[in-house]
Amino acid sequence: MCTDCGCGDTELVPVEVHERILAGNDRDAAHNRAHFVEYGVFAVNLMGSPGAGKTALLEATARARPGTRIGGVSGDLATDNDARRLSAAGIRAASITTGTACHLDAKMVHHALHDVALADLDLFFIENVGNLVCPAIYDLGQAVNVVALSVTEGEDKPLKYPVMFKAADLVLLTKCDLLPHLQVDVERIREGLAKVMPEPRLIEIAATTGQGIDEWVAWLEERALASGIRRAG
Repeated sequence: MCTDCGCGDTELVPVEVHERILAGNDRDAAHNRAHFVEYGVFAVNLMGSPGAGKTALLEATARARPGTRIGGVSGDLATDNDARRLSAAGIRAASITTGTACHLDAKMVHHALHDVALADLDLFFIENVGNLVCPAIYDLGQAVNVVALSVTEGEDKPLKYPVMFKAADLVLLTKCDLLPHLQVDVERIREGLAKVMPEPRLIEIAATTGQGIDEWVAWLEERALASGIRRAG
C-alpha cells in the first residue's frame, strides 16, 4: 500500500485530503506542461507493470532514431538501474527514487526537470514506477499516456485494471517475440481494451527483434505533429 496517495483507501487518506493532493498535483502538472510546450518538447508518460519491458522499449526507441534528441526520467522505489540503462543507450536520463511511493507525481518530475536542458531535447520520456494502478491517477504534464503491457501478464489485465487503460492513448503489447511459446490470445487483449479504452489503439512490439518499433515511432511523430510540437522526429 502506498503511504503517499493511499491508493484510494479512505481510512488511510480521507477523500477530502486526497482531493487536495490531486488539486496540488494538477497545478504542478500544468507548470510542467508549460515548460514542455515552451521548449517544443513532446513528453510521454510511459506506464506499466514491473518487468513489462518499459526500459527495453526506450532503448529500442533510441536505437531506431539516433538523430532524435531524447531525454527522460526513470522512476523506481530504489536503485537507478533503469536510468543508467537509458543513459547507456544515449538517452539523457536521470533517476527519481520514490522510496515507498508507487507512482511519480508532478512535483517529483518538476524537481527533476530543474536539471534537464529542455532546449536541447525533442522528446522526453517519463518512465513511471512499475504499477498498473496509481500512475494513471497523477497528471505529470505529459502530452500523451502510453501503457506497456507484456504478453506474459495475461489477457485479462485491461479488464482487471480499467483505470490504467482508460487513461491510455496507446497500449504497446511488449515481448511479442515470446508469443510462439505462450498460450496467449492477442484478440482477447484487443477485446478487453475495446471495452475500457475510449479510443482503443494497440501496437505489437518486440524490443529485441525490432518488431513494431517503426510503427511506434511513427505514432509518436504523428501525435507530436498533432499537438503542434514538430521536433519529435
